[in-house]
Amino acid sequence: MNKLDKRYEFVVLFDVENGNPNGDPDAGNMPRIDYETGHGIVTDVCLKRKIRNYVEVAKRDSTGYRIYVKEGSVLNDTNKEAYKELNVDPKDKKTAKDKAVELTEFMCKNFYDVRAFGAVMSTEINCGQVRGAVQFNFARSIDPITQQEITITRMAVTNAKDAEKERSMGRKHIVPYALYRAEGYISAFLAEKTYFTQEDLELLWEAIVNMFEHDHSAARGKMAVRKLIIFEHQSGLGNAPAHKLFDLLRVEKKDAAKPARAYSDYQVLLDHQSVPEGVTLIEKL
Repeated sequence: MNKLDKRYEFVVLFDVENGNPNGDPDAGNMPRIDYETGHGIVTDVCLKRKIRNYVEVAKRDSTGYRIYVKEGSVLNDTNKEAYKELNVDPKDKKTAKDKAVELTEFMCKNFYDVRAFGAVMSTEINCGQVRGAVQFNFARSIDPITQQEITITRMAVTNAKDAEKERSMGRKHIVPYALYRAEGYISAFLAEKTYFTQEDLELLWEAIVNMFEHDHSAARGKMAVRKLIIFEHQSGLGNAPAHKLFDLLRVEKKDAAKPARAYSDYQVLLDHQSVPEGVTLIEKL
């Protein structure tokens, strides 16, 4: 395994067509929105879920690439695996405290999402807390979005008492089209603590590019990653502030008078000439 010894920042552009990229349970599952500006929002948790799902599919049955936070998992039961491996009784708090570093190390080395994103494992079965090497900001749409509520019909009913109705009505929430931008960070120093390696990094890029390819559903419409821009520093400490690197990428609508309905309605402007010394710009897609 190759140690990760460089700092990275990255920008992901992805879009949605006639779908709900991230429903808000506090708003009837309508697409998340910044109510002051009207821009759409996709949470970091949502994006990391897609990456977890891809890694689980791509690396199934591979040692060291299990997923800690997944549907149906009982985290305390998973934590017990570390205690069993180290022959520690979970009720023996003193021994567990003495073995705290080894317990956390076991979780990092066996679960990809723990070493990538971190985890709070200080529950009843305590395996410590890990701050992940990979961090995401919320994604935000380039332009304000339009939330639409579509009425749909179902040629069936749920209860026998409604049989005479022959059909039932439902609702579906969509964004006709939106292009989103998400930004992220990778720390070489945190990677050293969580055992996040160069091989893990390459898997991360692969997962980001393909994170919607195994996540298609009628509710989410057509979603795709359009571009991944990576800023690679020569050192672990970094060679330029992250915000200045993010400013090198601008996305503009070609015709401001018309609503966007496709990725081709935008132009992506990347200032290659202003990339600071010590930083390498890598484009994927």
